[in-house]
Amino acid sequence: MATLWYGGKVRPLTGADVVEEAVVTENGIICDIGNEDELRTCWHGLFSREVNLAGGVMYPGFTDSHLHMIGHGEKLLKLDVSEMTSIEEVTEALKQKAARTPYGSWILAEGFNENLYEGARVPDRTVLDNVSTDHPIMLTRVCRHAMVTNSFGLQLADIHAGVTSPAGGRIERDSSGEPTGYLHDQAQELLKKVLPKVDRGYVQKAMQVSLKDLHRKGITGIHTEDLFYYHDPADTLTLFYDLFQGAQKMRVELLVHHEALEAVQQVKQEHPWVRLNTMKLFADGALGGRTALLSAPYADDPSSTGVAIHTQEGMDQLIRKARRYGMPAAIHVIGDGALEMALDSIEAYPAPQGTRDRLIHLQVTRKDLRERMKKLPVVLDLQPRFVVSDFPWVTDRLGEERMKDSFAWKTLLEEEIRCAGGSDAPIEPVDPLLGIHAAVMRKLPHENHDGWQPEQKLTVTEALRLFTAGAAEAVSAEHTRGTIEKGKCADFTILSEDLYDVPPDEWEARCSVEKTVVDDTVVYERRKQKDSLS
Repeated sequence: MATLWYGGKVRPLTGADVVEEAVVTENGIICDIGNEDELRTCWHGLFSREVNLAGGVMYPGFTDSHLHMIGHGEKLLKLDVSEMTSIEEVTEALKQKAARTPYGSWILAEGFNENLYEGARVPDRTVLDNVSTDHPIMLTRVCRHAMVTNSFGLQLADIHAGVTSPAGGRIERDSSGEPTGYLHDQAQELLKKVLPKVDRGYVQKAMQVSLKDLHRKGITGIHTEDLFYYHDPADTLTLFYDLFQGAQKMRVELLVHHEALEAVQQVKQEHPWVRLNTMKLFADGALGGRTALLSAPYADDPSSTGVAIHTQEGMDQLIRKARRYGMPAAIHVIGDGALEMALDSIEAYPAPQGTRDRLIHLQVTRKDLRERMKKLPVVLDLQPRFVVSDFPWVTDRLGEERMKDSFAWKTLLEEEIRCAGGSDAPIEPVDPLLGIHAAVMRKLPHENHDGWQPEQKLTVTEALRLFTAGAAEAVSAEHTRGTIEKGKCADFTILSEDLYDVPPDEWEARCSVEKTVVDDTVVYERRKQKDSLS
C-alpha cells in the first residue's frame, strides 16, 4: 500500500521553477508526483498512510558529500574552541578542562583558529605550558591539518631539536631550532601515535550522537571518511554496519583511506545502507597553515609553496592501488599544485568504467586545470562554508591575481563541471542550510556586505543541487537519488518555509527542518503529529 505526502509544496529540483503539490511513495520508492486531487483520483483506495506536510516544503533529501561522521560526533562530545575569538579565551577553557582532568591524562581540544585572534597569533608550547605542565595537551586546528602540543606532549612523542620533519609534514621550530609544539599534516602522526588507544565504546557513542544530529539537520545521506582514524578500521566498519539497522536509516557512502583498504576487506559485506566504493588519499594540506600545495609561492610567505603529501610517483602508485580494487579515487586537493599532481595521476590511470573520481575542496583552480577536468569523469566536492571561514585572510595567502581562480564555484558550474556540496564537518558546521546559504550569499547572515567575490554567488537552485543531485552524481547514483522523480528513492527533507520565498539571511531563523525522511520512513520530526491512516 502507498503513502500520500500532501498539504504543502514540493520542490523536485528538476528545474528552477518546477513546483508540485503532492507525492506518492511505496516501499521506499517515489511512485507518482503532481496535483493532489489528480493523485487522489488515480490512487483511490490505495493509500495506507497520508502525511500532511502542514504547509511545509519538501525537497530531495539533503546529502553531505564530504564529512567525517565520527569526527562530528567527537566534536559534539569534547571541548570545542572553534567559536572562541582569542588565545586567552581558549587557554581559560583549557585550564577549566585541566582542573577536571586526572593528573597525567590527556587534554584534547578541537578547532582553534588563529585568524580569529588579535595578530593571528598561533598558540605554541609555552602558551599550553601555562595551561598545564601536569597534562599532555593536544589542541587541533580547525582545519585538522595542524595541531599544537605542550612540552609534556613533545616529551611523550619524543619530538626534539634532533628530530627531522617527516615526509609530507612539518615541525615548526623557534630560532634556536627547538620545536614550538606546532605540527603540520604528517608531523601530527608523531603525536597521535602516543595518544591512548580509542576504545570501541567511545567510537560507538560518537557515531550515535552524530547520527541523531545529522537527522535533526535534515540529512538523509552522507559521504564520510572515518575508518582510518579511530580504533581498528575493520571493527569501525562493523560498527557502521551495526548502527544502520532497522529504523536507523541513512544512505552512507564510506570513503576508505588508502592505508585502511586492506584491513576492511575481511569484514566488507553487502549492506542495505552502507557502501564502500571509493579510496581516499591526500595530496596536500590546508591554506590556513600554508601547507596547501601551490604552483607558485604563498603571497605572504615567498619561501614556501606548501607541502606535497606524496611525490608524483607515490600518488601514481596510490591511484593504481585504487584501480586494482576496482575503485575511483577521492583526493584531497586544495592548492593548484596538488590539483595538477592529482590530474596527472588520474589521467594516466583512468577511473573504472561507470564511476567518477572525486576531487575534494579544490580552492585554487587555474583555467588550464579546469580545461583538463572538463574532459574527465570527475566530480568536484566543494565545501561552500569555507568561503565564510577563509575570507578575508585567504587573500593574503594567495594574492589578488590568484584569487581570480579561487573559490570560483559559479565559474566551475558555468563550465559544466560536475560539482557536489559538503560541510567537511567537524571542520565546518554540518547544517546543509548553512552551506547552501554560503554558496548563495558568500558571507555570514549577520554580515553587512555583498559577499566575498559576489560574482561567484550561486542561485538557490544551483546551491540546493550541490547537496542533492550533485551529491548523487559523486557516487554515480543520479538515476536513483538527488531529485524527486518517479522511480527514485523516497528520501526527503521537509522545511517549514520555502528557501525560494524567504530572504537567505533569514533562512536560519525561519526555515526549520520539520521532517527528515529516508526510504519512506520519518527518521526525525520536529513536531510530532499523527499521520492519518485509511
